[in-house]
Amino acid sequence: MTSRRFKRFTVATIATLTVAALTGCSAAGSGTSSDAPHGKPVTIEFWGSAIGQEKSVDLFNKAHADVQIKYTQISAGSAGGYEKMLNAVKAGNAPCLGQVSYDTIPSFASAGALEDISKYAKPSKDLFAPAAWGLSSVGGQVYGIPVDVGPMALYYRADLFKQYGIEAPATWKDFATAAATVHTSNPNAYLTTLPLSTYDIGALAWQAGGQWFGTKDNAWQVNINDKPSQQVAQYWQGLVDDQLVVAEPAFDTAWYTSIQDGRVLSFVGAAWAVALLEQNAPGLSGKLAVAKLPQWQEGKSVSGNRGGSDNAVLKGCKNPKEATEAAVWLSTNKDSVNSYIKNTGIFPASVSGQNLPVLAQGSDFFNGQKIYDVFSSAAKNTPADWAWGPTMTTLQPQINDGLKLVGAGQETIPKLLDSAQSSTVADMKAHGLTVTK
Repeated sequence: MTSRRFKRFTVATIATLTVAALTGCSAAGSGTSSDAPHGKPVTIEFWGSAIGQEKSVDLFNKAHADVQIKYTQISAGSAGGYEKMLNAVKAGNAPCLGQVSYDTIPSFASAGALEDISKYAKPSKDLFAPAAWGLSSVGGQVYGIPVDVGPMALYYRADLFKQYGIEAPATWKDFATAAATVHTSNPNAYLTTLPLSTYDIGALAWQAGGQWFGTKDNAWQVNINDKPSQQVAQYWQGLVDDQLVVAEPAFDTAWYTSIQDGRVLSFVGAAWAVALLEQNAPGLSGKLAVAKLPQWQEGKSVSGNRGGSDNAVLKGCKNPKEATEAAVWLSTNKDSVNSYIKNTGIFPASVSGQNLPVLAQGSDFFNGQKIYDVFSSAAKNTPADWAWGPTMTTLQPQINDGLKLVGAGQETIPKLLDSAQSSTVADMKAHGLTVTK
């Protein structure tokens, strides 16, 4: 997002930042009709990027006479969708609803591009996974309604685990032992790959109890190198140092080949990876299984989250109540969520959505396993206090590039988190944000 502007962050008044941060934004222009004339429905304009989402919108429009959604398909955020939204907010003609990923909500909020919908949204809080609700808020103010989440689990080659005489590791200690067993037995094989994404490392830190960002007393808190995150960093650095993992980016062509050929036996991934595996690795059919993430404490069932998005209410919406209610319906109505699952491949953020019969079925690709039982449990056991920060577009490439250097033996993960901590604090302060550690 090349046009992002930042102002000093105040938790109690973040929604008013648009006056200074986005000159020209006002309630005079919005993607929603003004109070509709008697007998005519309120129209909620909605910009989204998920392919197939329009089918849920069609269901909403058929079920409602008083409110109608006008849907427009736009590019994904990183491909220009977010810049388009921010420019529209600045011009005063933004839609009421916009699809925004959880990690981008804080930067939109800090730019004054979102409406505080707390009074309309909070009655629906218990309808959603706690972690998803927390990611939809900044400083206690709610800015969007959750659509999907990315609960994490361990995907593994059940056939090869049996061949090597190992079981799905219950703990991270067990995981390291299994990694040594595999590579000792076959120097060309690895239990897994090095996490090479900011959001993978973030999800693992999340599971361990880390909290990279937060807000308190009208200021941001930044703790990217906190004790749990460093525990994760040191653990994976140990696997790198012992040459028990291979640095191969997940979901690249070479990675799909490695998983199918048995060079790599497992990976830590989110629920949305199921569809990618089915589409890109047909040779895995009947060979894969899913288990809960290995735990730092034996007997626990803690997970992390990788991905997900909100239908956020953009600044200038004249009908935020109706927009919020429409977003809640899209994310909780049984038919709508079934459509989302079928047509977009999401794992729903709503509690009722996670209990739909379609997710209770066994998967042929996973040899009949009811894999979504694992992901539903992971979603319920993901800590709700994780937050992303307002400078993710700077932090993400820094950690991504650093992890590549780790894979090449030119950097370590603990040092990378230390440098990310200091540079993020400096970056936020440079943009006028108040920061305390």
